Amino acid sequence: MKTATKAVWTSAGILFLLIAWEIASLINASAILLPGPLPVLEKFFQLIGSEIFLRALAGSFGRVFLAMAISVPLGILAGTVAALDKRAGAFLRPLFQVIAATPVIPLILILFLWFGQSRTAVFAAFLMIFPIIAANTISGIKSLDPGLKELFVLYRLPAREKFVSLYLPGIAPFVAGGLRSGLSQCWKVVVAAEVIVQPRFSLGLGMQTARVSLETAELFAWTIGAVIAAAFTQLLLDIAVDASGIGRWNKGSP
Repeated sequence: MKTATKAVWTSAGILFLLIAWEIASLINASAILLPGPLPVLEKFFQLIGSEIFLRALAGSFGRVFLAMAISVPLGILAGTVAALDKRAGAFLRPLFQVIAATPVIPLILILFLWFGQSRTAVFAAFLMIFPIIAANTISGIKSLDPGLKELFVLYRLPAREKFVSLYLPGIAPFVAGGLRSGLSQCWKVVVAAEVIVQPRFSLGLGMQTARVSLETAELFAWTIGAVIAAAFTQLLLDIAVDASGIGRWNKGSP
């Protein structure tokens, strides 16, 4: 599909959603339950220029960045160890399964008891993203060409050369895929945790405050702000991955 045609259909889809939203708000006839798009957009443009929103945005972004900064290296390390050592893989498998199967809300409540307001969102996001990165790393290593592995063993190449020329190109596309899915998940978990535990300077706190005050248009505006922030960081990640050429690396080749 051509870029221009795609843009037209995308614009048509956005317009359809706005019209459906406006019709639903008129039928509902209650600004508390469902405000229309115009009042929400007006409130949103008022909000984005305020100091409270900018501080909240910076706080939430910091939590997302910190959670990813912890999850990615530890996930790669754990995934590499689990893939290369069967005993380690068997040892870590229950941990991965328990974390992956635990619902987000109970996890946030438990972490709140242990870590308090300021750190709960970071740890909750870490526990959700860590298994994704680890699983993708394991998949990347297991997908390597066995012939290449034997070649590196045969020539007794040093561990550094083996990592740079064999494992790194093999896992990079898988880790990039994990980053893409993990970043989106990270924003969802961080904002959900902020809504529940209400740390200072957070988008979730703004949402909760608007809800308690029955300012539904403002609640929608905070939500739009969170969606745009998540989409913007996802776009930056996609640009960085595409520019690096990681997605085009051949598995198992330098």
